[in-house]
Parts: sequence; C-alpha cells; structure tokens
Amino acid sequence: MVHAAPPRSSVPAFRTMPDWERLPPGYRRGDVVGVGVDSRDRVLMLTRRDARVLVLEADGAFVRSFGEEVLTERAHGLTIDDEDFVYTVDDGDHTVRKWAPDGTLLMTLGTPGVPSDTGYDGTSSASIARVGPPFNRPTNAAIAPNGDIYVADGYGNARIHRFTAEGELVGAWGEPGRGPGQFVVPHGIWIADGRVFVADRENDRIQVFSLGGDLLEIWDHVQRPTAIYVDGRRLMYVSSLWWRGGEADLGGMPRRYDLPGGVYVLDLDGNVLLHWCSADRCAPGAFVAPHCITADSQGDVYVGEVTWTFGVQRRDIPEGCHSLQKLARVAPGSL
Repeated sequence: MVHAAPPRSSVPAFRTMPDWERLPPGYRRGDVVGVGVDSRDRVLMLTRRDARVLVLEADGAFVRSFGEEVLTERAHGLTIDDEDFVYTVDDGDHTVRKWAPDGTLLMTLGTPGVPSDTGYDGTSSASIARVGPPFNRPTNAAIAPNGDIYVADGYGNARIHRFTAEGELVGAWGEPGRGPGQFVVPHGIWIADGRVFVADRENDRIQVFSLGGDLLEIWDHVQRPTAIYVDGRRLMYVSSLWWRGGEADLGGMPRRYDLPGGVYVLDLDGNVLLHWCSADRCAPGAFVAPHCITADSQGDVYVGEVTWTFGVQRRDIPEGCHSLQKLARVAPGSL
C-alpha cells in the first residue's frame, strides 16, 4: 500500500508548558504510567511510588485523587471512555477496574492477586510457555464504541482479551512470537476508525486488527511503542520507549546505537507527521521513558514517563528529571 505524504499545513507543532502541574502539599508523584483527559478537559494521571489516580484541571489545579486503598505499586494503564468512566489496569494484581467519574469503584475484571497460568516466571516474557485466560500482568485497556472492553494482557500472556461492557469475556487472540498476529509485550491498545491498534512494544511495531481480531496491517516504522491515543482530529499519538545501546529484545540482536525515546504523531493511514526525541533526555520537551500519552480538546498533549523505574533506579538519569510533560499545541504560523 502506498500512502501519499500529508500536506505541510496538517503537521502539528507544540511548545512545552513548564510548571503546569500544581499538587497540594503532601502529595508525592513518581512515575506517571497512565494519562487520560475527560469531557471537561480534566487530566487524570495514574501514578506509581504513591499509587493513585490524580485529577487536575486543564490549568494544572488539583481537583482530587482516588484509588489509594486499591491500586498497587505496579499500576500500569488508564483509559477514559466517552461517558467519563475510568478504567485502570494493574499488572501488580492482575486486574482491570472500572471507576465512576467521582472515583467510585464499579467493576473489577480478574481476581486480585491471582495470575493466569502461562508459565511466566515474572521476569522475562521469554518464559511464557502457553497462552492463558485473563490476566497475567495486563498492561492497558481500550473501549469500543459499543462499550466492549479490550485488554492487552501484556507482560505474562501476550494476548488481547475482549469483554462486553458488563465484563463477560467474549473472545481473545494472540500468542508470543514475532510473526504476524503474535506479540512480544503488547503494551498499549486503542480503538479508532473501526480498528484495534496494538503497540507491540518489543517487536518495534503497531499491529492493526479488526474489532473481531483479524489482522489487517502491520506498521513496523515506530520504535518500541508503549501507548496509543487517537484524537478527534484523527491524529494518532504514540509514545516510544528508549532503546539503550547494547540492549536486546526477546531473541533479537543487541542494539548497536542508543535510540532515545520520544513521541510520534501519525495519521490513520500510518504516515508519520511528526517525530521528536533527543539524547538530552531531561531537557524540556525531550523524554526519558515515555509510557503513556493523550491529548485534550485543544490539541494539547500530555506525556507520562516511567523516569524513576527506567532511569533513576538504573543510575543513569538524575532524580528530579521530568515524568510528566504538557505540550501545548501551537497555532499554524505562530512559531
């Protein structure tokens, strides 16, 4: 398939918004592993170190938090549906939870603390011996227009599960591997344009499926994608994780070069409209370890990172480096 290059006028531009976030005294935020925006442009962040959901206004003012007594330190993904219900995915206790907009827990998928039996040893996806039912360290969820819930069961299962809005399992697909329809850490998932987009992270690709799980296309021109978000302008935002020089994915050759993490903006044909990254990872507008991404109704973009987990603990990123950035969309001709 040949895709025409997009016109220059359609390419978005952004500027960083330093000191945007304003948390009250006593609130600590480490990594931001999930981020979403509701119908009022309020920003919801799923955080680690203190595991909770933080709710902020678009101007950064604090509204509330919830989930402190339920979420684990391995909380992993957050999605908001068209009615502002919130879905959190927790690979620490193998669950997906649905919350009301006010933070009331409504539904739990999976049995807390009980992983499915896939042979996964808890450390390497290479140990997965067989696919299993939900869940073994799930990573993210997406909501279809009819309310069906699609879950990427990423670290310990290499599987996509489909549930009804009421939580009944109706189907699944995928298995470990590098071939078409196979996954090595299906990490992010989004539904748009009648298709399911899966960030097949360690295979450096996005796989595109029908709502029923039939493989339609493979986009192999994105680096280590972690999350996918499609906005009302039909722009796709993809967060992309850092490959350190010398690192290797499952069964692959070590990377010879250091490949910084960053952000892609694509159209729904897969054309790359914008890609930015920098080796100066702690600079404003650059990235250490992008893990989640979303955009609001104004086109402003929010990128959450696992800076502590991926960099500070390895002692090659200084503590205090950003793990959440707001990037404001710039009007054409104003740069």
